Amino acid sequence: MTVTHLYLVYDADAGLRGELAYVAGKLRGRHCALCDITHGTLRRKPDWDRFTCTLGVPFEVWHRNEQTPEVAAFTRGIEPVVVGRVGDDLVVLLDAAELDACGGDVQRFGGALGRAMAEAGVPNRGAQGAAVPGE
Repeated sequence: MTVTHLYLVYDADAGLRGELAYVAGKLRGRHCALCDITHGTLRRKPDWDRFTCTLGVPFEVWHRNEQTPEVAAFTRGIEPVVVGRVGDDLVVLLDAAELDACGGDVQRFGGALGRAMAEAGVPNRGAQGAAVPGE
């Protein structure tokens, strides 16, 4: 079986209210490890943009309130999370602790995602230890 789609879900809501809540939480020491991987202080990381070109599998990056009902039911309460579609099933590839262990680093994330796909018995399609182009 192969992963046919990836769903990356932030532990934050989209929209102005969600952004304000995220900033307030960050000031109180709460953070979203996936947000730290994909975004710098004010915008998306260029390393993230380069990395996504290497994935080799379609993906969606969603805030909690942007998910499809199916994915939202699967991820409820476990955000941030990276989920893969394998056949008709959804599987957790990286949970919040594993994302946090990446320390906000895009390359570490790429390695962790590749290992997770391999450990799940899923043939890797580009993320295993993928270097960020231009590095």
